Amino acid sequence: MATATIIDGKHFAARLRTGIATQVAQLKASYDLTPGLAVVLVGDDPASQIYVRNKGVQAQEAGMNSFQHRLPVTTTQPELLERIADLNEDPAVNGVLVQLPLPAQIDPQAVIEAIAVAKDVDGFHPVNAGLLATGGTAMVPCTPLGCLMLLKAYAGDLAGQRAVVLGRSNIVGKPMAALLLREHCTVTIAHSRTRDLAEECRRADILVAAVGRAGMVKGDWLKPGATVIDVGINRVPTSDGKGRLAGDVDFASAVEVVSAITPVPGGVGPMTIACLLLNTLTAACRQHDIAVPEVLPTAD
Repeated sequence: MATATIIDGKHFAARLRTGIATQVAQLKASYDLTPGLAVVLVGDDPASQIYVRNKGVQAQEAGMNSFQHRLPVTTTQPELLERIADLNEDPAVNGVLVQLPLPAQIDPQAVIEAIAVAKDVDGFHPVNAGLLATGGTAMVPCTPLGCLMLLKAYAGDLAGQRAVVLGRSNIVGKPMAALLLREHCTVTIAHSRTRDLAEECRRADILVAAVGRAGMVKGDWLKPGATVIDVGINRVPTSDGKGRLAGDVDFASAVEVVSAITPVPGGVGPMTIACLLLNTLTAACRQHDIAVPEVLPTAD
């Protein structure tokens, strides 16, 4: 019985953050420039509070300046847009991120479009999405960027490989497909309405699952020797009532078929914040016409 390589995203992300910290120190020494990340949180959603705190801690550990703006749940859209406008103009801030979800009275798309393109470290602004799709110099969404790094480290030369992206969201699916096209993969975007979805998945040398359904992809959906990146984070019930996290791929059956696979948790998740820091470093360099350093760990 074959056993896949388990891609340790937590370890890979830690090495990526170490490389980022080294580059931040060099920026400070050579240019007296400290990258600054501003995160805006509206309301008191518990999960969002944890995410924001983790982002701040990891930014500081990398030697960056961390600016956290916590606004009440009653904040109006004009008030939030005014805060974003201030951050856009602040030279100490190189990256601006507004934590989602937002309260019902605020239109998230209006907020995304209000962030300066050069400071859009989430990579969600329509201009950055367009630049990515057309081969320009874009800020790339953090989760797809992290997925690509793992694939480069564990899937060998990506050129010519057949990749299937399961999911078509603006945050993961579409930018992931664009990144794989840049690497000269043959790319298919599949989704819940794709006919014979299992057969599409079986054709993939690379499968990126980002559909949001726990255990949807079974081992017999997968090509032997494929590389699987599982972006799904789904909470499923357990007998003790606490629940557990599960990916979109049925890990137990997949691990016997594929050559490499990310676990959930501990796979893609840790890469997302690490790539947010990488995007902040990239933004700071671009804003000051400094060459962006290459920071890409290899597989162990």
